Amino acid sequence: MVSAFLEDLEDTRRNAPETRNVRLAAIKSFFHFLEYQHPASLEQIRRVLAIPYKRTNTRLVPYLVREEVQALLDAPDPTTRDGIRDRAMLHLAVCAGLRVSELIGLRLSDVSLPSMSVRIYGKGRRERALPLWKSTTTALRAWLAVRGTLAAPEVFVNLRGQPMSRWGVAYMLKQHAKTAGQRCPGLLTKKLSPHVLRHTCAMIVLQATQDIRKVSLWLGHSNLATTETYTRGDPTEKLEAIEAVVPPHLRKGSFRPPDRLIALLKSRP
Repeated sequence: MVSAFLEDLEDTRRNAPETRNVRLAAIKSFFHFLEYQHPASLEQIRRVLAIPYKRTNTRLVPYLVREEVQALLDAPDPTTRDGIRDRAMLHLAVCAGLRVSELIGLRLSDVSLPSMSVRIYGKGRRERALPLWKSTTTALRAWLAVRGTLAAPEVFVNLRGQPMSRWGVAYMLKQHAKTAGQRCPGLLTKKLSPHVLRHTCAMIVLQATQDIRKVSLWLGHSNLATTETYTRGDPTEKLEAIEAVVPPHLRKGSFRPPDRLIALLKSRP
């Protein structure tokens, strides 16, 4: 049944292998849970867990360059309440490299403006503390000043005073990307999402520190292998490697056409 479902995803629904692997990962996670709940079905469970993932293309992570980041951060209108909120959200997303769930789940008690830091509760119940840029702290302080006293403990709320949803963040990002695209046309050709801002933060930290371990700690990765994907997208390390290597000498010489070719060219008018 599981194999037929996976085949239907690709043959009937025309889903990509990446989508098939995501569905299979969810199924395997459930069957790992069943291992302890129904030991009598262990043989069948292991057959499901043995279904292999399909190989997919490994693409470079998408991220924004410095000019695109600045254009996006300058897009919100700082004279409106929504603009002040959106500016703070974008600054925090780029500075801290938060997942969208971490961004919308950030509570007032997790923000420490005097120490310019935030406390993040990430995946796997892993907790980490991150410092903030001065500009990010200023943007957060401006938003908290106009946020008002609301029942919701989350930092970022919508017009109804309810916590922001991931769809609300995606819509906000889409609107500001259009505005920023007028100043930086390169943004209009990129598929922008909240996770792209997380990748952007990772590339900023990697280029500043040249240490993937610090990037891993910053993003809250449990496995360093996950962070290594950013080294493939950073060209600076390749340039350093090229400059450090002594290239082989190029053999000198000049092209001398044969006499028959010279005679043929001279014979033509």
